[in-house]
This record gives sequence, structure tokens and C-alpha cells, in this order.
Amino acid sequence: MKKGSEIQLKITDMEFPSIGTAEVEGQKFNVKNAFPGEVVKGRLSKYKKGIGEVRYLELLEKPSYEVDPPCPHYDLCGGCISQQVPYDKQLEFKEMQIKKLFEKAELSMGEYLGIEGSPSQWAYRNKMEFTFGDMEKGGELNLGMHVKGQSFSILSVLHCLIVDEDFRTILEATLLYFRKTGLPHYHIMKREGFLRNLVIRKGYFTGEIMVNLVTTTQVSFDLSDYLALLNSLELSGKLTTVIHTENNSFSDAIVPEKVNILQGKGYITEKLLGLTFKISPFSFFQTNSAGAEKLYSIVRDFLGSAEDLTVFDLYCGTGTIGQITAPTAKEVIGIELIEEAAKAANENAKLNGLDNCNFIAGDVTKVIKTIDKKPDVIILDPPRSGVHPKALEYVVEFDAKEIIYVSCNPKTLVIDLKYLIEKGYRVEKTILKDMFPNTPHCESICRLVKGR
Repeated sequence: MKKGSEIQLKITDMEFPSIGTAEVEGQKFNVKNAFPGEVVKGRLSKYKKGIGEVRYLELLEKPSYEVDPPCPHYDLCGGCISQQVPYDKQLEFKEMQIKKLFEKAELSMGEYLGIEGSPSQWAYRNKMEFTFGDMEKGGELNLGMHVKGQSFSILSVLHCLIVDEDFRTILEATLLYFRKTGLPHYHIMKREGFLRNLVIRKGYFTGEIMVNLVTTTQVSFDLSDYLALLNSLELSGKLTTVIHTENNSFSDAIVPEKVNILQGKGYITEKLLGLTFKISPFSFFQTNSAGAEKLYSIVRDFLGSAEDLTVFDLYCGTGTIGQITAPTAKEVIGIELIEEAAKAANENAKLNGLDNCNFIAGDVTKVIKTIDKKPDVIILDPPRSGVHPKALEYVVEFDAKEIIYVSCNPKTLVIDLKYLIEKGYRVEKTILKDMFPNTPHCESICRLVKGR
């Protein structure tokens, strides 16, 4: 079979992350974002050792369980991948994919506690990053998400359903305002232009809103009228902070070279499980606040009722997990690479009256070897890349009785678990927690104990 040829496939199974699989005459084909029961047409992009990678082109036949996706942008937007799949079915597929990863790695999940869904399938995101651009070269200014399978085309998503009405109101007002100005969006290939991103954050429980406009410095533009426009909008929440980030980097990522506070204190607050957290513009905070309460409750339950524990919270972000465990702990020590986040974590601990928390800024692999205290419990909540191998060595050397591993990527989770098991730990129990409905992602929480 030649690369570039079209092929029709009936999807019979799935692998993480949302890769539909099909077999034809003993040959396996993988189709990204295809679901069991679908008959799809695709184009072969790669074929090696009996396995073909197929680019999804068209749905020829849908299974009986599929429904019409409610979002008008769904066919083009690259944000969601499974709105046509009822939510209970989404959970079933996510559970199946993660369990298969454990089985393939020959790992026990211990006592398996199932999968828990998000409190809401819609309007759950407390942060969205929108991009300025156009649908086609030289077209009208758009502000929204990348088009599926296209690196440079931007679709305006004024009716996005995974955010609430305040996000949509701010998004539309911003787009219409900057269309009138005629200011150019940033072209990555040309490395020229002005408008880059609009980032909106909102406290789900507090209603506080932050707007972050990201531009280059290639144009000098007075944002006073834009600020006045934002403050004139009718919102259910309260616009408390507006910032302007200057970013001249060549990458697509938002690099805060300079941050100008146009209004407010430069942060918003959110409340989780009775604690208050400051969220600064670039610090990590779970994007599903209601789901985060459930997730952190699971971690707290996994810790059990034991008191006077020394807890290490590695990759701690703004210190949410560590502070939620602090009331029954003797001491909580957190490590976070991003200095701004570690600073916010210490401020949050002070704000919450927790004097037994210390959050340290630095690379986990370097900071961890400078700590001379012995933890009873280590909480790992790493990025998608997993725990750095050197950091994992130090984790083992600490010889903690328990490890609670919170993972947003089950592929790297099983790799790290295999290492920990080889070093004398065992997985006592596992639960899955969906934080990202309509996407391929899911959190996995494992409690490990010392001893085989």
C-alpha cells in the first residue's frame, strides 16, 4: 500500500490518546480521533512493519451511539474531538484506553476504583488561550482556535461551549474592536505583526476575571479605548485584572518578556475546598475548578487519616495539592520550576493561614537533592512528560512509605510506575478522574506503598 493512497476503514478499537484502530487483512491501521463503530475514509501517511498511520478525511458511517455535536464550530475547530460521543461513552472509551496501557505494560492497578466524570461537560474551563490570525492568507482578522489539521488557519469561536458566556462576550468584543483598528496579526513565518493572543481566566467559584492581551512591540498602540470597552461589557463575573503581555519570541508559545498591568492587581483568586488561591497570569492552575475540587479530594482521601506527616509536593504549581493536605500534615515542602508559581504558592499558604508549608522555586532534579528532611509521603503531579528520570531516582532514595502519583498522561505514568515498582513499591489503588470532557485527556491517580 502506497503512502498517499486513500483507504476506507471500520474502527474496531482504541488506543491512547484517542487513536482509533482497524485491521485489514492482518494489517493494523491507526486513525487519530476516530471512534469504535465508525467507518471512515482516510489517507495513508505512513506505513511501517505492518502498521499504517492514516489521516482522517471523512466520516462515512457513524455508529448508533453517536449524536449531533452541539457546538456550531465543531467540524472545523481543533479544540474538541469527541462532542459527537455521549459523555458516558467518552468516559467508557477513556477508561478502556488507560486500562489497556496498564495491561500492555503488565502493571497492576491495584484496587481499581473506576472512572469519575467531570461535574459538567460544558462551560467547565476557567482558562482559554485564543489566537489572532486568519482563516486563509490575507483574509479577515479572526480570533479563536486553530483549524483541525492546519497549523496556521485560525477560526473565530464566538459560540464555544466549553467556556461560559463571559468568555464569549469578551472574545467577540475583542475581535470586533481589533478588526476596526486594522492592526495586523502576528505572522510566525514572516516574524512580523502585532496581535498574538487573548488569554482569559475566570474563577469558577469567585467569578473574578482576568484578561491578558498578548502582542509584539512592533506597533505602538494606546490600549486605553480597549480597556474602556472591556469595562463596559455586561458580565456575570467581575473583571478585576487586565494585563498586556509583550512577546517578541519567534515561537508560538506565550513568552512573557514584559507584563504591563493595565487594571487590577495582576492576578485573580479562586476558592477550592475552603482555601483561597491567587492565580497569576502564567502560573499553572487546573483548568476545571469544579473538577479540581473532586481531584484534590481524591488525593486527600488517598492520604488517609494519618496526622503529623511530612509531605513532599513535587511539581507543585501554585501549591494547591500541598495546601489541601496541610491541615493534617506536620510539614509540606513543595518544589516548582516556575519561580512565579512558587512565589504564588507561598503567598497562598500565608493567605490561608498555613504556617507549615514551604514552596521552593527550582528544577526538581536539583532542589530535591538539597533537602535533608525525610518525607512520609511524596506527591507527584508532573507535566505530560512525566517525572524526570534523575528526580525519580531521588524520589526512591527518600524511601517514603507512600507515593501518590497524579498523572495527566497515562503513557508516561506507566513508565514511571514500572521504575518505582522495580525499586520496591507497589500500586495499592488507582482511580481515573476526567477533567477535560470532549478531549482525549484524563487524569489518573495512583497510591503506591512501600513493600511488594
